Amino acid sequence: MTILHANAEKSRLFRNFLRNSQNNTYILGMIRVSYKGDLRTESRSEGRVLLTDGPTEFHGKGEYYSPTDLLAISLASCVLTLMGIAARKMGKDLGATVADVEKEMASGVPRRIGRISVKVRSPLNPSSEERSKLEQAALTCPVHASLHPDIKQEITFEWGAF
Repeated sequence: MTILHANAEKSRLFRNFLRNSQNNTYILGMIRVSYKGDLRTESRSEGRVLLTDGPTEFHGKGEYYSPTDLLAISLASCVLTLMGIAARKMGKDLGATVADVEKEMASGVPRRIGRISVKVRSPLNPSSEERSKLEQAALTCPVHASLHPDIKQEITFEWGAF
Protein backbone atom coordinates (compact mmCIF):
# COMPACT_ATOMS: atom_id res chain seq x y z
CA MET A 1 0.00 0.00 0.00
CA THR A 2 1.31 3.44 -0.89
CA ILE A 3 1.49 5.95 1.97
CA LEU A 4 0.43 9.41 0.84
CA HIS A 5 1.60 12.52 2.67
CA ALA A 6 -0.26 15.40 1.07
CA ASN A 7 -2.89 17.02 3.29
CA ALA A 8 -5.61 16.60 0.66
CA GLU A 9 -4.79 12.93 0.38
CA LYS A 10 -4.79 12.49 4.17
CA SER A 11 -8.26 14.00 4.32
CA ARG A 12 -9.44 11.74 1.51
CA LEU A 13 -8.01 8.71 3.29
CA PHE A 14 -9.89 9.54 6.47
CA ARG A 15 -13.18 9.95 4.58
CA ASN A 16 -12.98 6.70 2.71
CA PHE A 17 -12.23 3.08 3.28
CA LEU A 18 -8.89 2.04 1.85
CA ARG A 19 -8.28 -1.28 0.20
CA ASN A 20 -5.00 -2.98 0.90
CA SER A 21 -4.49 -5.16 -2.16
CA GLN A 22 -1.92 -7.37 -0.40
CA ASN A 23 -4.25 -8.86 2.20
CA ASN A 24 -7.67 -7.58 1.06
CA THR A 25 -8.32 -5.63 4.27
CA TYR A 26 -9.93 -2.25 4.72
CA ILE A 27 -8.80 0.61 6.95
CA LEU A 28 -11.37 2.99 8.38
CA GLY A 29 -10.43 6.58 9.09
CA MET A 30 -10.06 7.77 12.65
CA ILE A 31 -13.18 8.05 14.80
CA ARG A 32 -12.79 9.84 18.13
CA VAL A 33 -15.04 8.69 20.97
CA SER A 34 -15.31 11.03 23.98
CA TYR A 35 -16.91 10.38 27.35
CA LYS A 36 -19.35 13.24 28.05
CA GLY A 37 -20.48 12.29 31.57
CA ASP A 38 -23.70 10.70 32.80
CA LEU A 39 -22.88 7.52 30.81
CA ARG A 40 -22.99 9.36 27.48
CA THR A 41 -20.40 9.13 24.72
CA GLU A 42 -19.96 11.20 21.57
CA SER A 43 -18.30 9.80 18.46
CA ARG A 44 -17.02 12.17 15.77
CA SER A 45 -15.48 11.67 12.35
CA GLU A 46 -15.45 13.96 9.32
CA GLY A 47 -18.30 16.12 10.62
CA ARG A 48 -20.54 13.19 11.59
CA VAL A 49 -21.66 12.85 15.21
CA LEU A 50 -23.11 9.84 17.03
CA LEU A 51 -24.25 9.91 20.65
CA THR A 52 -24.84 6.89 22.89
CA ASP A 53 -26.30 6.63 26.37
CA GLY A 54 -25.99 4.00 29.01
CA PRO A 55 -29.25 2.13 29.61
CA THR A 56 -31.65 3.57 32.16
CA GLU A 57 -31.39 0.45 34.35
CA PHE A 58 -27.77 1.48 34.94
CA HIS A 59 -28.74 5.13 35.53
CA GLY A 60 -27.99 6.25 31.99
CA LYS A 61 -30.23 8.86 30.39
CA GLY A 62 -31.61 6.49 27.77
CA GLU A 63 -32.13 9.38 25.32
CA TYR A 64 -29.93 7.76 22.65
CA TYR A 65 -29.26 4.16 21.68
CA SER A 66 -26.94 2.20 23.95
CA PRO A 67 -23.76 0.64 22.52
CA THR A 68 -25.40 -2.81 22.58
CA ASP A 69 -28.46 -1.39 20.79
CA LEU A 70 -26.13 -0.10 18.08
CA LEU A 71 -24.64 -3.57 17.67
CA ALA A 72 -28.11 -5.03 17.02
CA ILE A 73 -28.98 -2.12 14.73
CA SER A 74 -25.68 -2.62 12.87
CA LEU A 75 -26.59 -6.23 12.14
CA ALA A 76 -30.00 -5.28 10.74
CA SER A 77 -28.61 -2.34 8.74
CA CYS A 78 -25.87 -4.53 7.30
CA VAL A 79 -28.37 -7.25 6.32
CA LEU A 80 -30.56 -4.70 4.50
CA THR A 81 -27.56 -3.08 2.82
CA LEU A 82 -26.26 -6.39 1.45
CA MET A 83 -29.77 -7.29 0.28
CA GLY A 84 -29.99 -3.88 -1.39
CA ILE A 85 -26.74 -4.51 -3.26
CA ALA A 86 -28.01 -7.90 -4.45
CA ALA A 87 -31.40 -6.44 -5.41
CA ARG A 88 -29.72 -3.66 -7.40
CA LYS A 89 -27.70 -6.26 -9.36
CA MET A 90 -31.01 -7.98 -10.21
CA GLY A 91 -32.59 -4.69 -11.28
CA LYS A 92 -34.92 -4.74 -8.26
CA ASP A 93 -35.63 -2.12 -5.60
CA LEU A 94 -36.13 -3.22 -2.00
CA GLY A 95 -38.37 -0.18 -1.60
CA ALA A 96 -40.28 -0.34 1.67
CA THR A 97 -38.41 -3.36 3.06
CA VAL A 98 -37.88 -3.12 6.83
CA ALA A 99 -36.03 -5.09 9.48
CA ASP A 100 -37.50 -5.46 12.96
CA VAL A 101 -34.74 -6.04 15.51
CA GLU A 102 -34.89 -7.51 19.00
CA LYS A 103 -31.90 -7.69 21.33
CA GLU A 104 -31.82 -9.86 24.41
CA MET A 105 -29.13 -9.61 27.04
CA ALA A 106 -27.74 -12.86 28.45
CA SER A 107 -27.99 -13.46 32.16
CA GLY A 108 -24.86 -13.72 34.22
CA VAL A 109 -21.43 -12.19 34.20
CA PRO A 110 -19.92 -10.80 32.09
CA ARG A 111 -22.87 -8.77 30.83
CA ARG A 112 -23.27 -9.45 27.12
CA ILE A 113 -25.79 -9.81 24.32
CA GLY A 114 -27.26 -13.32 24.24
CA ARG A 115 -29.55 -13.11 21.22
CA ILE A 116 -30.29 -10.80 18.30
CA SER A 117 -33.36 -11.42 16.18
CA VAL A 118 -33.74 -9.70 12.81
CA LYS A 119 -37.00 -10.16 10.95
CA VAL A 120 -36.79 -8.79 7.40
CA ARG A 121 -40.21 -7.89 5.99
CA SER A 122 -40.54 -6.93 2.35
CA PRO A 123 -43.48 -6.08 0.09
CA LEU A 124 -41.58 -7.74 -2.77
CA ASN A 125 -42.68 -11.16 -4.01
CA PRO A 126 -39.49 -12.35 -5.73
CA SER A 127 -39.16 -15.66 -7.53
CA SER A 128 -37.66 -18.49 -5.47
CA GLU A 129 -34.31 -17.99 -7.25
CA GLU A 130 -34.30 -14.24 -6.52
CA ARG A 131 -35.43 -14.86 -2.94
CA SER A 132 -32.56 -17.29 -2.43
CA LYS A 133 -30.04 -14.76 -3.78
CA LEU A 134 -31.39 -11.98 -1.57
CA GLU A 135 -31.41 -14.16 1.55
CA GLN A 136 -27.90 -15.49 0.85
CA ALA A 137 -26.66 -11.93 0.35
CA ALA A 138 -28.11 -11.00 3.76
CA LEU A 139 -26.18 -13.82 5.40
CA THR A 140 -22.88 -12.58 3.92
CA CYS A 141 -23.16 -9.46 6.07
CA PRO A 142 -19.76 -8.76 7.71
CA VAL A 143 -21.43 -7.81 11.01
CA HIS A 144 -23.15 -11.21 11.05
CA ALA A 145 -19.80 -12.91 10.38
CA SER A 146 -18.00 -10.84 13.03
CA LEU A 147 -20.26 -11.50 16.01
CA HIS A 148 -19.12 -13.97 18.66
CA PRO A 149 -20.60 -17.45 18.16
CA ASP A 150 -22.14 -17.32 21.66
CA ILE A 151 -24.53 -14.62 20.39
CA LYS A 152 -27.53 -16.42 18.93
CA GLN A 153 -28.45 -14.72 15.65
CA GLU A 154 -31.89 -15.33 14.20
CA ILE A 155 -32.40 -13.80 10.75
CA THR A 156 -35.76 -14.50 9.15
CA PHE A 157 -37.49 -13.26 6.00
CA GLU A 158 -41.11 -12.50 5.22
CA TRP A 159 -41.88 -11.83 1.57
CA GLY A 160 -45.01 -10.15 0.23
CA ALA A 161 -45.54 -8.55 3.62
CA PHE A 162 -47.84 -5.57 4.18
